Amino acid sequence: MINIIFASITAFIITFLAIPAVIKIADIKGLYDTPGGRKLHKASIPRLGGLAIFAGVAFSFAFWTAVFKFEPVQYILASMIVMFFIGIKDDIIEMPASKKFIGQLIAALIIVLFGDIRITSMCGVMGIYDIPYYVSAPFSLLLIILIVNAYNLVDGVDGLAGGLGSIASFTFGLWFYNYNEIPLCILSFSVFSALLAFLTYNFSPARIFMGDTGSLIIGLILSILAIQFIELSFNALPFSFPFRSSPAMAIAILIIPLFDTMRIFAVRILHKKSPFSPDRNHMHHILQDMGCSHREICYILYAVNIGFIILALSLRNISSMILLFIILGLSIFLSLTPFIIKYFHKSKTYNIKVFKH
Repeated sequence: MINIIFASITAFIITFLAIPAVIKIADIKGLYDTPGGRKLHKASIPRLGGLAIFAGVAFSFAFWTAVFKFEPVQYILASMIVMFFIGIKDDIIEMPASKKFIGQLIAALIIVLFGDIRITSMCGVMGIYDIPYYVSAPFSLLLIILIVNAYNLVDGVDGLAGGLGSIASFTFGLWFYNYNEIPLCILSFSVFSALLAFLTYNFSPARIFMGDTGSLIIGLILSILAIQFIELSFNALPFSFPFRSSPAMAIAILIIPLFDTMRIFAVRILHKKSPFSPDRNHMHHILQDMGCSHREICYILYAVNIGFIILALSLRNISSMILLFIILGLSIFLSLTPFIIKYFHKSKTYNIKVFKH
């Protein structure tokens, strides 16, 4: 317990103290994220906050897990370093999407092939339980890259990616503590504390952005925590708190970035566009077009994310397949809600105009 507390304090202090220095360097070197296009901010903001997040999480995790026998630690740190250099280069000099993908793939390969952190069972989803290595490895690689890019894409509003990441890491941290998985608990709470420190500078009006450095590292760590959560859910426990539907629970914890990314890709494909083509169809764009401020967008999406976690937690003993259908159905309904509200608002306005005439 003491290691968890000190790890959290360490990550918070390092990140909190590093950010002013990062802002000063960005000011001197002119490393800003300029407004325009699909971007929602109206002023030039430094974009290297991920550097401070990386420093806080990497140091805290490496230092406070040293007393535990946790073999994957070196591979987790190695993959974080790979992702750090991809992100920092992209924040300073924009990289082609193909090179970013290759870097993400290398980081994922380190996790799956060397760290052996992968999905080995579907936990009964579609009647599938144990899966062979030749399926497990590529499926896990795909899952890691999906989560990494989902968090990268959701970073479009002051405080959104940091807040969603803190909710997810805090939830995973509580679960790992309950299961006595202290190294993973330290990693979870290091991320949570670093993001809390970052949010003091990033919540609207933001003084700094996390950039690709931060969002890619957060996505990578949360993908690792999600896989470990699913894998460890059926182990013998020191406390009786089993999950029959751990894959669905993991999706509920990461629901906002995951569903928004899959929805965006589906819409683009249906319109015969590349799934990677930029647009203003993300949920935070839709909420902004409805008149919501940055803070209101964050509060709404935080509440939705927490609501899904509570729902999945309440229904944790039902089958994964049923809970997945419930989560998917509710996600579709909630994503359509802004359009329904907009439609009725237009209809009401039209009827008022007709009545006046």
